[in-house]
Amino acid sequence: MPRDTLTVTDNRTGRTYTLPIAGNAITATDLRQIKGPDDSELISFDPALRNTATCRSAITYLDGRTGTLAHRGYAIEELAERSSYLETAYLILEGELPNRAQLDAWQKELGRHALIHEYVTRFIDGFRYDAHPMSMLMSTVAALATFHPDAALVDDPGVRRHQIVRLLGQVPTLAAFAHRKRTGLPYVYPDLGLSYVGNFLSMMFRMTELRYEPDPVIERALDVLFLLHADHEQACSTTTMRCVGSAKTDPYSAAAAATAALFGRFHDEAYEAVITMLDRIGGPEGVPAFVAEIARTRGEPPGFGHRVYRTYDPRARILREHAAKVFAVTGRPRIFETALALEEAAAKDAYFMAHALYPTIDFYETIIYHAIGFPPEMFPVLFAIPRFVGWAAQWNEMMNDPYQRTYRPRQLYTGVGARPYLPMTERA
Repeated sequence: MPRDTLTVTDNRTGRTYTLPIAGNAITATDLRQIKGPDDSELISFDPALRNTATCRSAITYLDGRTGTLAHRGYAIEELAERSSYLETAYLILEGELPNRAQLDAWQKELGRHALIHEYVTRFIDGFRYDAHPMSMLMSTVAALATFHPDAALVDDPGVRRHQIVRLLGQVPTLAAFAHRKRTGLPYVYPDLGLSYVGNFLSMMFRMTELRYEPDPVIERALDVLFLLHADHEQACSTTTMRCVGSAKTDPYSAAAAATAALFGRFHDEAYEAVITMLDRIGGPEGVPAFVAEIARTRGEPPGFGHRVYRTYDPRARILREHAAKVFAVTGRPRIFETALALEEAAAKDAYFMAHALYPTIDFYETIIYHAIGFPPEMFPVLFAIPRFVGWAAQWNEMMNDPYQRTYRPRQLYTGVGARPYLPMTERA
């Protein structure tokens, strides 16, 4: 008998089955051969897909036990130290790091698509004055499908790549315009003489100056933040992108759905909760009492504990170093001192260690965004902008995967059994 197999005995029938193992996984459809006494096929029950692989991917490797994150084989720590967001985006999309000529061409290619159609601007004008920028981003991304109907030709690799480049070029503009609309400020059009991140900062914050010159420390910190969010394996939003895209949906509609997944309360409330928590602690002197309270109530403080990482989130460690550089420019906020004290105390606390409550990327990025001057409602947008490249790469990879099919999971029916239809006069 081959070693890479799993032998299963069904105690209901006494039958034994041998299932092949490939890549440390069994194929769920192989369970169909296991039939119960009523001849029904066995299926797996995995709420929220916590232990089910829905695809094969060569883009991102994540091991939560060891705190490992890598894109196309390159460790996130090395990319954050030596690479840039655009270079990493090219890597994620194309499979290899670009040479100088390829990187220059990539930046110019994205720059050519930074301008949006004037009717898209009018579309943004139509939102209420207090519309959430994430809702505006989600809606305008979906609307792009009406401006580019050729995006429906998803089986054409050339068309797919053109739409991906167009999407990545326009998303920062859409995001910045959503902010300017909400704040009542005039739109700032792209400055292609700046970097990808520098141009976004210009569209966000430029006022009356002839040209916006981003602080290099702020620009680099935001670039690293974008890099850290570029892709994160099969997260909820990425799975949404694949699920919607599996129906041969255009990338704009699929990306709008992924944006909606990223805009759920789980993500949106996490940012605000971190700031609120640090303000409530009051300062480093309030940390011991707070840690004791969390242990006593068996709570999970915002910014601590990740669903995947069972050790320190490698992205959080990277951001801690950049936070200090940012605060040298913006001023060192008191909540950062509280954050450092809280992290130090948590690292020594038995309850935090036993429950793998280590800082997540939300913990430090929230403070950095706050110090740079981004309003809280822009925090989820800042998460989404760089993730579009991960969504696009995953969507494109899926289109080339011969094993991929339209998503159609099974269910366990828990409703009532068969019953006759009652006429209106006989109903209670």
